[in-house]
Amino acid sequence: MKTRFAAKVIVITGASSGIGAEMARQFAGEGARLVLAARDTAKLEAVATECRARHADARVVVVPTDVTDEAQCRALIDRTIAEYGQLDVLIVNAGMSMSARVDEITDISVFESLMRLNYLGCVWCTVPALPHLKASRGQIVAISSLAGLTGVPKRSAYSASKYALAGFYDSLRIELVSFGISVTMVHPGFVYSDINLHALSADGTPFGERAYRRKSAEVMSTSECARQILNAAASRDRELIMTAKGKIGRILKLLSPRFVDYLARRAVETRQ
Repeated sequence: MKTRFAAKVIVITGASSGIGAEMARQFAGEGARLVLAARDTAKLEAVATECRARHADARVVVVPTDVTDEAQCRALIDRTIAEYGQLDVLIVNAGMSMSARVDEITDISVFESLMRLNYLGCVWCTVPALPHLKASRGQIVAISSLAGLTGVPKRSAYSASKYALAGFYDSLRIELVSFGISVTMVHPGFVYSDINLHALSADGTPFGERAYRRKSAEVMSTSECARQILNAAASRDRELIMTAKGKIGRILKLLSPRFVDYLARRAVETRQ
């Protein structure tokens, strides 16, 4: 059994389901001390029970948190320090997607909603965590998306929030070098996760199972996604792009941006 994170204090937002919950289970399997944050207390408690069963030394604290509320983000970090006295790894994972063309959106408040959740929710957790991460020479792991590397049709609000995330953490990484804090940006591809089930459609309703109308071979499991994130965190990698298409696309964007636009359009069309 790997023990790379044994006794490390790790905060995970968006930990009640999907990638966040699976990361929690895998970190617990290595004997980590966890703080799980999300809005749904019942789901968090269920994940916490699973985590405690993974390793005799695993400890888990549940902190119901809405990351769109700055005060609750600060309280999350305060509770972590009160419980464990330190913070080693902050994983900002909470987020929501959308699927609609801009000219189809009837309520443009979706742009503000996604920016508050996907971007500001990360900032509001990170800033109060910095003094404690400096003390531990810890690390930040930000879960972004391939949509944070290139614009994606029907993901305008989501992509914008993930671009903002990249700008913030790229800048922060440079500022924190002298403190020994590493920043890892994670860009998953299409993962079978609740973020897709809950993605907002043009009429504001969740996308649901319609999100998975594509070849199963192209959808990564949450367990594989979490496994790759743990490996990147253990290595303190600067960046993790999970798919071959994503890695190739990043290079192609520099060489032929119009071709990448075409590929992005085709990728979305095949999901419908």
